[in-house]
Amino acid sequence: QVQLVESGGGLVQAGGSLRLSCAASGRTFSSVPMGWFRQAPGKEREFVATISWNGGRTFYADSVKGRFTISKDNAKNTMYLQMNSLKPEDTAVYYCAAGGKLFGTVAITTEGAFASWGQGTQVTVSS
Repeated sequence: QVQLVESGGGLVQAGGSLRLSCAASGRTFSSVPMGWFRQAPGKEREFVATISWNGGRTFYADSVKGRFTISKDNAKNTMYLQMNSLKPEDTAVYYCAAGGKLFGTVAITTEGAFASWGQGTQVTVSS
């Protein structure tokens, strides 16, 4: 199983940028798809983006498409989420996740496709 630790969250003004990192331990990181989810106060956790095991394919939620970029460096066991043109509605706790056995069987935008989760990092965008 992959252990995950997020970092890079913080407070930023609307229109600004942040880059989140997700450091992974475990020899399977390079062979698993990864994803980012977020949870705003009072709301359910929602899908943000996912990336294939080799980084060749990505998929984004409509709400972040064109503003966020997911990437994966297998040599460094790290995944990233570059967030540009941030909006107040992007405020949330951001979680990274590693694909599990059901990835590819269930919708990749759902939590059930992921088996390992980080503890989350807070992103706050002020208006």
